[in-house]
Formats: sequence, C-alpha cells, structure tokens
Amino acid sequence: MIDVAFSTARLQPVAGSTMNVTIAGEGEAVLLGHSYLWDAAMWAPQIAALSRSHRIVAPDLWGHGGSGRLPHDATTLEDLAAHHLALMDSLGIERFAVVGLSIGGMWGAELALMAPDRVSALVLLDTFAGAEPAEARAGYRLMMEMVGQAGRVPEALVDKLVGLFISPDAAARQPDLPATFRKRLGSWDRQALLESVVPLGQMFVERRSLLAQLPTLAMPALVVTGSLDVPRPVHEGREMAAILGCEFVEVAGAGHISSLEAPDEVNRILQDFLRRHRGETDHGDSRKRPATIQA
Repeated sequence: MIDVAFSTARLQPVAGSTMNVTIAGEGEAVLLGHSYLWDAAMWAPQIAALSRSHRIVAPDLWGHGGSGRLPHDATTLEDLAAHHLALMDSLGIERFAVVGLSIGGMWGAELALMAPDRVSALVLLDTFAGAEPAEARAGYRLMMEMVGQAGRVPEALVDKLVGLFISPDAAARQPDLPATFRKRLGSWDRQALLESVVPLGQMFVERRSLLAQLPTLAMPALVVTGSLDVPRPVHEGREMAAILGCEFVEVAGAGHISSLEAPDEVNRILQDFLRRHRGETDHGDSRKRPATIQA
C-alpha cells in the first residue's frame, strides 16, 4: 500500500478490465509506469515527492497489485500503451508527462509515439526501447516456460530474479528490499500468473524495436539508468539518449529498481527535469544536447 497524504486509490474500468490506480497531488499530470513483477508501490518515494507539485497517476499493470487480468485481445506493448492512454482519457487528463521504468518505459515509449501531442515529457528509467538482445530473450523465454508449467515462480527462479532486480549494493543497504521482492514472487496468485504475468512477460521479451522511431519524438526527454542495472545495462541507456538527443543520467550504486534503491537521487533527478520543463505546451525541440551526468 502507498501511504501518501491526500492520495486516493480507485479501480478504473479500462479495455474491459479494471486498473487499480493511485492518484495524488495537484498540478500538471505525470503518469508513472512501474516495472514488471512489481506494482505502483515501487513508486512510493516518488509519489510522496512529486505529488507536492504535480498530479500523479500511478496504475498497477494488469495482473499486478490490485489491477484485473490482462484484456483478452492484448498481445503487444502497443496495446498496453493504448490501455494507459484510455486510462488517462477516463480520468479526463488530456496532457501529461510519462515516467516509465523497465516495462513501464517500454510501453511509455510506445505511448509517446502513439500520442506525441499529449505526452508533454518522457523519462525512461532502467529500460530499453530496442528489441531484447538474443541471449537475454532466450533466457527470459525459458523463465516464462518454467512459470507457465509450474503455475508459480519456482524457488530457483526466485533466487535468479532477486539477483537480476536487486543490486548487491542495495541488498546490503536495504536488506528488507530483496526480502520483500522474494515474498512477492513466492505469493503470486496462480491465475494471475498464467492469465496476465506470463503473457506480459512474453510481450516485453518479443517486443519490436523503437530505436529507429525515437528521433521523431520532439518532447523533452531524459534517460536514467542505475550503474549496477543487470537487465538493462548502462550502455543501453546511453544508446537511447544519444538517439533521442537528450541527457543521460547514470545513478551510481543503483540496480534495476532505482526508484527504491536510490530514491533520493531519483527524486532529485525527476524533480529537476520536471521543474525545467514545467508548463511547456509546444513540441519544439527543447531537449538539451546529449550529456552524461553522474548522480
């Protein structure tokens, strides 16, 4: 549960299912997209900080947190982008920034391409808009098969996922973080796994590459990657930033879930970016020249 003053949670009908959505704050809207296998609680530190100056919309992905099952006709990340656009329509929000981590950044980039006149700014954290590299794709396919056959996340796979998602530095600093993630993985509902989680995993593993299309995006953009991120290494973030022509920020000592591993640094980065681009309504090329910043 996200404990943020003045926040509300609601079940919002979308695409024949229901999204559990946390809404907090007032001001220009920011849509937060969380990582695969987590939920909007992953953004708790950012919701607390950003809701002081923005209206935050933080949905749970299908089959994650309190959201319903993946809609039957959804097969691609483009479909997920359309679902989140429909969510913002249902909330009466016309224009908004998108901040996405991992799969949240993947569908977030699709959403920016789908509705560039509505996305005021784009932040891609610990994610990659290219196709999944072949070796990683094969490994993830095997993981999906293991979960699909067992109807649960096997203990051996839990160990591997904790190692992928949580950096050793974070585990040493925050021993409760890997324990919390481990508990989440071990307690997943069988039906949600088979109907939503596995199909969503297949979507991101088999996703199309957007790298050739990123240069068409003219809204302010920022790419952020934890220096210890294993699934989405730093060189992928640098590549996207170079293509977008925007800043790249490497968060020292953070792994894949940088929002929780380095919350103060991520808050500062997001607050600074959103402050610099507050109130922008056109889509001129207001992005900075490529730069690399150590957080």
